[in-house]
Amino acid sequence: MTVARPNSDLGRHVFGVAALASGLITLAWHDYNDGHLLRYIVYAAAAGLIFGGAAIQFRRSAKAGAAVLGAAYLVFVLLCVPGIVAAPQIYNSWGNFFEQFCLLAGAALVYTRLSSAWPPETLNRIGRILLGICAASFTLEQAIYLDATAKFVPKWIPPTQMFWAVTTTVLFALAAVALLTNRMALLASRLLTMMVVSFGLLVWVPLIFSNPHNHTNWSENAETFEIAGAVWILADLLGEHRLNDRLPR
Repeated sequence: MTVARPNSDLGRHVFGVAALASGLITLAWHDYNDGHLLRYIVYAAAAGLIFGGAAIQFRRSAKAGAAVLGAAYLVFVLLCVPGIVAAPQIYNSWGNFFEQFCLLAGAALVYTRLSSAWPPETLNRIGRILLGICAASFTLEQAIYLDATAKFVPKWIPPTQMFWAVTTTVLFALAAVALLTNRMALLASRLLTMMVVSFGLLVWVPLIFSNPHNHTNWSENAETFEIAGAVWILADLLGEHRLNDRLPR
């Protein structure tokens, strides 16, 4: 059987650069996503994100980099659990959990892909399910906090801020359905990647220029591109699998 080389590794590179940036931001502000963590956790997290983000860029060290990033994101996922237990009725805690879980899934996909532990079909299915669940969470989070979401939409984009808040919420929902049901999953993953990247470029990058001293603007910008990178990794996997299916056997 003829096997194609990966048609793209851009997702892995974007994911790594964003993780590296997140580590530098964490180190500069001595905090991760305004989590007010203990200093030793903050510095360990920063070191892990910086090392993992750099290592994942190179083929020979990408597996080790993905493992380090996975360990760091697993810690962040677990740190979200107490907030959920304390106030399970507040969805913001669940939203934070699934944002970090999305990053953990991205690192896990890179590691598993390079280790060849599972067949491509199994890896793709698990990736679709994990990121589909995350997309469903993003849908709920925006729907629950729709007014707050609308305020982040730049006012210069027509027709209205609420229009785009509702539209992107619906698009998140459609992406979740497509990934979970494996209906046009490749197209959905690519469009979802584009949408999340647009959030970074249109929302968070301008906020950095308008208020560069705000930690949230920097950390949210890095996290947005990390999430985009995680979804992009899945899109690369699905695209590679489709390419292999089209080759003569």
